[in-house]
Amino acid sequence: MRKKKKNELLTEVELEFMTELWEIGEATVRDVLARLAPDRNLAYTSAATIMRILEQKGFVTSRKEGKTFVYTALLAKDEYQTRSLKNLSAKLFDNAPAALVARLVDDSDLTEEALSEIRDLLDRRLGG
Repeated sequence: MRKKKKNELLTEVELEFMTELWEIGEATVRDVLARLAPDRNLAYTSAATIMRILEQKGFVTSRKEGKTFVYTALLAKDEYQTRSLKNLSAKLFDNAPAALVARLVDDSDLTEEALSEIRDLLDRRLGG
């Protein structure tokens, strides 16, 4: 099995697990499983495998308490958001962040309030 790079993006199920871990700070496999939707119906062994993969990828670390592993995120949620957006910008918007933002603000589902918040964020960033 090839060694995975630490800068990889999360799969959908890995992101689901990381989202719960970011929310609660640190958790056992059972803690994360308990927070997933009841219809998720994921076996403990499958969940444990996902957590081990996240650790191998460098997204989480673990410590042993008795017979149980307690997992903590190594990568902050905002850092992952930045990484994901950069990847999206590179792959889908030809490394043109303005094109990504243009696509976002052209979305007809955005409310006036959301657009106003985006304008405020840009004004703050530009020092205006």
